[in-house]
Amino acid sequence: MTLKVAFQMDPMESIDIAGDSSFALALEAQERGHKLFHYEPKNLSLSQLKPVAKLRSLTVQNITGNHFSLGEQRIADLKTDIDVILMRQDPPFDMSYITATHILEHVHPHTLVINNPTNVRNTPEKLFVTHFENVMPPTLITSDEEEIFGFRKEFKDIIVKPLFGNGGAGVFHIKPNDENLSSLIELHKTFYREPLMIQEYVPAVRQGDKRIILIDGKPVGAVNRVPAKGEARSNMHVGGKPMKCELTARDREICEIIGPSLKEKGLLFVGIDVIGNYLTEINVTSPTGIKELSRFEGTNIASLIWDAIEKKL
Repeated sequence: MTLKVAFQMDPMESIDIAGDSSFALALEAQERGHKLFHYEPKNLSLSQLKPVAKLRSLTVQNITGNHFSLGEQRIADLKTDIDVILMRQDPPFDMSYITATHILEHVHPHTLVINNPTNVRNTPEKLFVTHFENVMPPTLITSDEEEIFGFRKEFKDIIVKPLFGNGGAGVFHIKPNDENLSSLIELHKTFYREPLMIQEYVPAVRQGDKRIILIDGKPVGAVNRVPAKGEARSNMHVGGKPMKCELTARDREICEIIGPSLKEKGLLFVGIDVIGNYLTEINVTSPTGIKELSRFEGTNIASLIWDAIEKKL
């Protein structure tokens, strides 16, 4: 099987091949003999009701600083010229991102889009978790300042974060004696119209925030991300250190709760975040972590993902 595979993602120049999951998926696809193409979201259009993209042929190699080459740009009909599209641009999950999902709905499933664009749009990371019982820490989603202070009065030690943020940006640990909560709410309202997400602080984050990779609803492994000293966030973007770990019984229980829904919604490649006994996010927009997991487990996670994609075709 030789597939024509388009990567809808950020510029190839900007990626760090040591940890980039999209690059790992591209390498694996190339090794299987698939033909690769690349385009940026800005080059995606709906022309006369046809989804088209200005794409380039793509070749990748595992050499830092010389990891890719691109061919001449051409316009392609994504419904007739491409077999698989991997929607891999990084968030923010804004109206540009949402518009891209609407355009890709015109090709899926005739052209297989990973992940299903309808459900990428309908299952934003922090909100999707709220559809499952007994998995989240105490949580409030609101723009109401009085509600936020009431939540803080009840739970004392809290985390405040933007509802559609990513990579740990804008996440604050507000301790019981912290006097900056009002200012933080005011600052958020200056730049955003969306509500905030407020959660009880989970001290287990000091031992790490576990990223679990699921393929077609089944867990294939986990990486623990331990926050740097003096940091409440464990994201690797902000200095979190990846460490080998095993799936616990609670981790597997959480995966069993959410797995059938992921499979049903066509969310083939998902990364979830677990702190202690709590699920905090279900990442469906360009999830990461497969390079680190492959290093620790000795398993080619990109190969498992491509096995699942080819099976669907």
